[in-house]
Amino acid sequence: MLHRKITLSENEIPTKWYNIIADMPNKPLPPLHPGTKEPIGPEALAPLFPMELIKQEVTPEKWVEIPDEIRDVYSLWRPTPLYRAHNFEKMLDSPAKIYYKYEGVSPSGSHKPNTAVPQAYYNKMEGVKRITTETGAGQWGSALSFACNLFGIECEVYMVKISYNQKPYRKMMMNTWGAKVYASPTNHTQAGRKILEMDPDSPGSLGIAISEAVERAATEEETKYSLGSVLNHVLLHQTVVGQEAVVQMEKAGDFPDVVIAPFGGGSNFAGLSFPFLRFNLEEGKKVRCIASEPSSCPKLTRGVFRYDFGDTVGMTPLLPMYTLGHNFVPAPIHAGGLRYHGAGVIVSQLLKDKLIEATAHDQLEVFDAGVKFARAEGIIPAPEATHAIATVVEEVERCKREGKSETILFNLCGHGNFDMKAYEDYFAGNLEKHEVTQQEIESSLAELDTPVI
Repeated sequence: MLHRKITLSENEIPTKWYNIIADMPNKPLPPLHPGTKEPIGPEALAPLFPMELIKQEVTPEKWVEIPDEIRDVYSLWRPTPLYRAHNFEKMLDSPAKIYYKYEGVSPSGSHKPNTAVPQAYYNKMEGVKRITTETGAGQWGSALSFACNLFGIECEVYMVKISYNQKPYRKMMMNTWGAKVYASPTNHTQAGRKILEMDPDSPGSLGIAISEAVERAATEEETKYSLGSVLNHVLLHQTVVGQEAVVQMEKAGDFPDVVIAPFGGGSNFAGLSFPFLRFNLEEGKKVRCIASEPSSCPKLTRGVFRYDFGDTVGMTPLLPMYTLGHNFVPAPIHAGGLRYHGAGVIVSQLLKDKLIEATAHDQLEVFDAGVKFARAEGIIPAPEATHAIATVVEEVERCKREGKSETILFNLCGHGNFDMKAYEDYFAGNLEKHEVTQQEIESSLAELDTPVI
């Protein structure tokens, strides 16, 4: 019998989050005030986040303790399984061994509750009554709705309009857990009204939805804001994924040569890759960590490294990131969770220092890979996850050309059971490649008046 599944017990849920900043040779540059363009300290984040999360955002400590209350909630679905993809290897005639960490077993069906739960917990501890947030494809919004429901906090979600229309059952999940969900841009905020005045038919973007959620939090009493990716504390929380995978790979008697994860803002990629990058930084190992993004929103592969806003309207601090420009509105691809103009600060610095890699795939390529995987392994992957699978296929072909037998690990970050419209469109031939042109990128970047690094 083939050995497919590597599991852990509840007492093997990590007790600490790993902060890669402590090991980075070049620390990330500081955020800047959106008005003065001067470096800001933790106090500037106080209107939006509870103090404990602000401390985690700026901590130099390598390990951050996970409270028992959070680990208790984690135990509802963690540790998550790691699988050897024997059938997929056979289908691809792969000389490489392929493993995947499966995060689709969480209550909301993705990796997002790994940070939603601690964020809701720390808000609850500080007496916050309501949390606002944005969501692209709905995985983050549903995760935060689930977490807020557990801790008795109101949740208000601004969902990118194109995804709101494409994925109605994600909205229903959020409603089931008690959240209010709005199709962004809306008429509820000044930011939303400003966008609708310029483009009444705007499909929305994560940048726009962030502007709306931040505005609501900044102007409402007892309300804070929560972000599902990009920020340091979010990436920190996700490292439970990679830490478990390290132990599981050891139990399998193996260790990856290549680690791959989808890339939107950074939490997915960071969660799996950072604990393996630790071996590169500490012990001089040579694990290749590859971020896989859509060719319609290629900030890592075709963007520029400079200060930019995390939102469209310009309400957030300026962050040093790889960006396509905060006014960039990606094509309405089904992988809504990857439609973000910028990259997390930590990931951006790692890429700048050539400690990680990035690649991009078009929409047809990723769905082709996703369908192959589903037919081989049985799990229908979320559109975001298909990007990692396309990179796996690419790496298998490289191994064939080079005559190598390597070990590949990727993050199957969620299932696609609520994304069947995407697969319907793929099978009907209704999907387009959506590869952004250089002119579109240059036009967006030309609008930036933010500091050049």
